[in-house]
Amino acid sequence: MTEHVDRSEPEAVAVPASAAVTPADAADAARLVAFGLQPKLQPARDQEYADLLRRHREDPAFARLADAVAAGLGLIVLEVSPRAGMAVTAAEDSVFAVRMGDYARRASADGSDRFLHGLAHLCVAAMSFPRPEDLADDGYIGRVSVNGVDAFVRQACHRLEQRAQEQGENTDPATDAPGLEAAWRIWARRSSTGATKDARRLAGSTTGIVGKAVAFLTDSGFLQRTGDDNGGTYRTTARYQLQVRDMAGSAAMAELLELGVVPVTDGMPTLLPAEESDDLELVADAGLPFHS
Repeated sequence: MTEHVDRSEPEAVAVPASAAVTPADAADAARLVAFGLQPKLQPARDQEYADLLRRHREDPAFARLADAVAAGLGLIVLEVSPRAGMAVTAAEDSVFAVRMGDYARRASADGSDRFLHGLAHLCVAAMSFPRPEDLADDGYIGRVSVNGVDAFVRQACHRLEQRAQEQGENTDPATDAPGLEAAWRIWARRSSTGATKDARRLAGSTTGIVGKAVAFLTDSGFLQRTGDDNGGTYRTTARYQLQVRDMAGSAAMAELLELGVVPVTDGMPTLLPAEESDDLELVADAGLPFHS
């Protein structure tokens, strides 16, 4: 006698009632995203944040819910870990997106300085992670200084001017000309420091522009100030490494690194050729923490 098997209906998998999303789950997921939007908050110093991160790691359903909350806010989750917390970046259409034009207008009354502010951020990123392996190594910590970034850009200006002269190009473009080389040439003409009557840096000087950039990155949880030498010294955070990995600008970064960035650890740059520097290449999509 054979046993009759009823195949008229597909097998149903019992789903426990506890698997349903509750309002409390949604609140916890939103709370985790809110923690991620506080860039200076460290999970090691907030028990609730650490608990929610652990839940994200151990509970796949909760992880999907938190990621969905972030996506609904126009946020891209870069990493969720004890080292970086819930690291998020804004999509281009997100209300949280920061645009270089808006940043430049807040940082300077001169709208033509937009390229210079963008160049400052670009060079901070390049100096922070000058090699692909630096950007890929989770344990790598980059170090930069305000004066070091300014000196680096000025060396790049000189290198670009030499290259333009060798190729017979115009080395005196209009100041409002778009493009990275135009920004570098404008930078070379700008005073490095300047000073107000009380000896403060002029906001429109190149070190003033770099100072604005690193202050913004520090407020955003991307850099940490470590001292006052060389106009201010800074170290990178896990969030900045993730941001530089993710954001666009690879063409400009590649052009910059082609000039010969030598890896540094003290925040001071050089463009002198390094040994075996021919294979320096930029990790794809590394660049600025802004949308165009």
